[in-house]
Amino acid sequence: MPRIHPTAVVDPRAELASDVEIGPYCVVGPGVRVGAGTRLLAHVVVSGHTVIGEGNVAHPFAVVGGDPQVNKPRRPGSVQSLERGEPALVIGHRNVIREHVTVNVSNGETPTTIGSDNLFMAAAHVAHDVTVGSHCTVANAVQLAGHVIVEDWVTFGGAAGVAQRCRVGQSAFVAAGAMCERDVPPFVIVQGDRARVRALNVVGLQRRGVAAASIASLERAFARTFVRRSGTLDEAVRALDRSDPLVDAFARALQT
Repeated sequence: MPRIHPTAVVDPRAELASDVEIGPYCVVGPGVRVGAGTRLLAHVVVSGHTVIGEGNVAHPFAVVGGDPQVNKPRRPGSVQSLERGEPALVIGHRNVIREHVTVNVSNGETPTTIGSDNLFMAAAHVAHDVTVGSHCTVANAVQLAGHVIVEDWVTFGGAAGVAQRCRVGQSAFVAAGAMCERDVPPFVIVQGDRARVRALNVVGLQRRGVAAASIASLERAFARTFVRRSGTLDEAVRALDRSDPLVDAFARALQT
């Protein structure tokens, strides 16, 4: 049976795997499903129609599955219906959710989605209808607005922010305090008030295990598009050698 502390409040309609741990003063609402090996340490609130996978850890005062922070009615056909059995927030496996992190359920027709093997540091916020990939690091007080898409292997420095409906490409590094008001290309470092592209994220690519040859190809592509560009960005992208899949992904992101 799940290990549930006597002070925790777990709705009888919640579904818990047999080895889930629910710590002191946690609250788990109806329609919540929690997978094997997941631990809610203390004072964690999980509500909404939330599905949590295996091996996750939520630290004190995290609030997972809260209502969307929107000043308008929910859309018709919203995934908020418990009766239909459709999740409004789906979290994968082996994520670490630190203190005071907030993750909101969807306000639309598809769930807010978080992949696997992510770290969300204290006071980070994941808004409604956001999609976060896997292997991401989201530092303290990072704010992801509604409908943001974060691809795999992205790293955010503290207090960075992403405006609604922007996309942050794979293996990007968003420096501390950067304010992203437009899409962030994959594989780059962005910094500053308007999140200007500064460099290729070589260290992040190496930590990801990308081959040296692919990194070299990306360095050439980055130089031709951001450092030594003679014509327009579109002309520079069309001239790239896209035989490497990562360079092709880089070029496609710049064309959108």
